[in-house]
Amino acid sequence: MELEEKEFSDKAKKDFLLVERAIKNDDQKAYAELMKRYRKSVFHLVLKMVRNPDEAEDLTIEAFAKAFKGLHKFNPEFTFSTWLFRIATNNCIDYIRKKRIQTTSIDNPLKDNDGDDITIDVKDHSLNPQDEAIRQQKIELMQMIVTKLPSKYQVLIKMRYFQELSYEEIAESLDFPLGTVKAQLHRAKELLYDMVKNRKDSI
Repeated sequence: MELEEKEFSDKAKKDFLLVERAIKNDDQKAYAELMKRYRKSVFHLVLKMVRNPDEAEDLTIEAFAKAFKGLHKFNPEFTFSTWLFRIATNNCIDYIRKKRIQTTSIDNPLKDNDGDDITIDVKDHSLNPQDEAIRQQKIELMQMIVTKLPSKYQVLIKMRYFQELSYEEIAESLDFPLGTVKAQLHRAKELLYDMVKNRKDSI
């Protein structure tokens, strides 16, 4: 990667090296380090948009999955953080359009780690064919990851994210305490993070 043309921070330069290691050497430690560096900031960015911690965790997983799958498309003329936050933001926009969430942050520009504004434009709240195609791609992507989970977690993930049931509906359907459902889904999401981080070829 050529870094001479623009001035980048030391952090950005470190990101470039990690991306290069990940792409050229399929270096799992590089993927893990990128996730470690940006997991919290992506989560907080997403949380500002959807204002729901559970949904923000899910959207964070999707953002990293999409970024790592398309890492070879990364353009080093921009910082990795800006590119990653764009992916996370677009993912949220798809979600917001689908769920028709009312958020106070939609009308206000958000800032990424480099201080750049991230403009969010949600004019059309209906799913057009392109939105639906993107949604289906995301579902297929997550389904591929989910098949690698233990069976008890697969059931919960499918009910929560593919059937779009609430925690309460899942608890009632499985005759589980609500706390158990939340705890097991939290564990399942942690496993998904690990798979995104360590098995990018499978997503």
